Amino acid sequence: MKKIGLLLVFCLTSFFLLAQDKIEITESDYANQEVEMADRFREEGKIYILTGVICIILGGMVTYLVVIDKKVSRIEKQLLNNDI
Repeated sequence: MKKIGLLLVFCLTSFFLLAQDKIEITESDYANQEVEMADRFREEGKIYILTGVICIILGGMVTYLVVIDKKVSRIEKQLLNNDI
């Protein structure tokens, strides 16, 4: 009963949500060369620091996922060996 109630609530709330209005895309949008933040970072040389930090964070996340996967695989093997 709880699942049906939640399903009904989620379905009804989707009817009340509004999307953004359509905005016409112009030629200047395709040739947008005015990204102030990126230009400022490039001028000050901080763009390299930004990309380095992003790479370090992504590398850490990938390393963490690999370590977790190895631990889970080892636990799965132990469970399979104990069940037999």
